[in-house]
Amino acid sequence: MARLKVHQDKIDDPEALVAVCPFGSMSVKDGNVVIDDSCRMCLNCVNTGPKGAVEFIVEKKKKPLKKERWQGVAVYVAQVDGEIHPVTYELIGKAKELAGKLHQPVYALLIGSQVQAAAKELQHYGIDKIFVYDDPKLARFAIEPYTAVFERFIKQNKPNSILVGATTVGRQLAPRVAARMRTGLTADTTILDMDAKSTDLSQIRPAFGGNIIAHIVTPNNRPQMATVRYKVMDAAPRQEEISGEIVEKKINEKKLVSNEKIIDIIPKPAEQSIESADVLVAAGRGVKSKAELDQLKELANLLGGQLAGTRPLVENGWIDVRQQIGLSGRTVRPKLIICVGISGAIQFIAGMDNADNIVAINNDPKATIFKSAHYCLVGDQSDIIPQLIADIKARKGE
Repeated sequence: MARLKVHQDKIDDPEALVAVCPFGSMSVKDGNVVIDDSCRMCLNCVNTGPKGAVEFIVEKKKKPLKKERWQGVAVYVAQVDGEIHPVTYELIGKAKELAGKLHQPVYALLIGSQVQAAAKELQHYGIDKIFVYDDPKLARFAIEPYTAVFERFIKQNKPNSILVGATTVGRQLAPRVAARMRTGLTADTTILDMDAKSTDLSQIRPAFGGNIIAHIVTPNNRPQMATVRYKVMDAAPRQEEISGEIVEKKINEKKLVSNEKIIDIIPKPAEQSIESADVLVAAGRGVKSKAELDQLKELANLLGGQLAGTRPLVENGWIDVRQQIGLSGRTVRPKLIICVGISGAIQFIAGMDNADNIVAINNDPKATIFKSAHYCLVGDQSDIIPQLIADIKARKGE
């Protein structure tokens, strides 16, 4: 890779040097000459400018990556006060699948304070090694000490790939760690696979608002990192028998110093989440009135489920943003989802296509949603929903 380096001490007239650039890529800021991203590397500034003012540097090629030194698939354990977030078990299930293709171990990284019980619980999920960094200073998430611990874990164990849950903490921690390790990171990955020959991790996710599907690999850097939303992967089953080794680790106290200060922690009131619902009734743009929406609420209540919807309904103020399904909303995996008046844009489909049973109701027989649905009802919702509600009430004897 080549770049230009400006030596400010060798420039007597900054404006004169700026004038030699035919593309206007140079400018004077705070008395210094800077080169922006529009530079074409024509080298006119090097050849015609003051001698030594601009230096053309060709960086040495990076040494070939020795992939055989990087072994295993690691999972970052998302936890708060020792309670493990369920996305962790989903990542463990995927990690075991990926590591199995390479015949390599599965690791878990557990960071926190007084997390011995959580470490023992992880032994029921077939992990080879559970690395535990237990320290009072790690009781609450802070980006600097957690990043330092994560970096140390990577440098000592050299995992081939790392999976992180796309939680509030995971979305902050993963990119910072990736930057430290000078490696790539794929966010909100929906499909993961492993090439047994190259040991490259295939990471697939919707991009550009869901208009394309991006297939991403990191062939020249390790570790390979990806974040995954909750309810996207299959969770690893809990086993009665205990397996795997708990490895207790320590880190220099200086690495646990944080420039952040936690003033107070206010528990969030418990709320129903569409992510944990077994039954969802989802409304789309085809729902034209609040009266129709009320019918869908009634249907959801009769089925013991919750009401959800698409982005247009959030923008209209008809449902809360926490009820939105899709790329810019929540990812759900209910046992049953009834999609009413939803066309089936990929942004929505990406958030619910792993549901066990998908029922679609739409008056357009060519609606895209029917390609993903297990049961398709073509017709007007104003006819179908009242009849469906009546049938359910009759079965319940109401």
